[in-house]
Amino acid sequence: MKVGCIGLGDIAQKAYLPVLGGLPGVELHLQTRTPATLARVADGLRLPEAQRHRDLDALLAAGLDAAFVHAPTVVHPEIVTRLLEAGVPTYVDKPLAYELADSERLVALAEERGVSLAVGFNRRFAPGYTQCADHPRELILMQKNRIGLPEEPRSMILDDFIHVVDTLRFLAPGPIDDVTVRARVRDGLLHHVVLQLSGDGYTALGVMNRLSGSAEEILEVSGQDTKRQVVNLAEIVDHKGQPTVRRRGDWVPVARQRGIEQAVLAFLDAVRAGKVLSARDALATHELCERVVRAVRERPA
Repeated sequence: MKVGCIGLGDIAQKAYLPVLGGLPGVELHLQTRTPATLARVADGLRLPEAQRHRDLDALLAAGLDAAFVHAPTVVHPEIVTRLLEAGVPTYVDKPLAYELADSERLVALAEERGVSLAVGFNRRFAPGYTQCADHPRELILMQKNRIGLPEEPRSMILDDFIHVVDTLRFLAPGPIDDVTVRARVRDGLLHHVVLQLSGDGYTALGVMNRLSGSAEEILEVSGQDTKRQVVNLAEIVDHKGQPTVRRRGDWVPVARQRGIEQAVLAFLDAVRAGKVLSARDALATHELCERVVRAVRERPA
């Protein structure tokens, strides 16, 4: 199985290549326009010259069975379009694109061509978060905070807060009836944003503070006098009277803890089985992010 990896930045090197590089039956092909990075990463994986490509044309000429796109978001539309038009099942880092119209076009193109398109919402596969789907969820609270990183609203929401949005959608126990957004913007930079989703019998709150003083990710789901808390995707605390703590095992890889390994395997298994994956549900997350962007920009100064 020939699998391409386009873009060799931090996320590719730290999360995806350690998984892809160790899979039996996978012939890994790398593509980046930076020769030094290509040589260094490919040397580390002991890939021959035939599996190193400096442009997308050369990569496509290798006859890919699947591709992973880890290039910067701004070039996603161009790269994903080329892959889909070539009939290559494609897994792309979130988001599909910064503009909703581009995301809609890519999803429509994949459906028109009958080609798989998957978006890298790895938290849907992270063990701590999938276990929360089995817990009572009358109240869902997710915080994903950073230190000293206020940013332009669209890029912050689509590159980072989108994980919070998608996780709330994933865990919401029913249809979303109401959406409320609160935010603080100063000098064109988004300091924090709060998203509230509600439906029959539940409320879900998503918070991101880019000036919080702590880099952390905390998920809590509660209901029926019980609460489950997941801290930094690694520690699960169940509260029912006396708290009980379950920590990530010493030998559990970070990629498995964060759901990346499971997402990769699910995508490749579908490709092998000839199953076409749809990005239609992922598009709903992008649509909700667009609502957040517009609400932030339309708020009174």
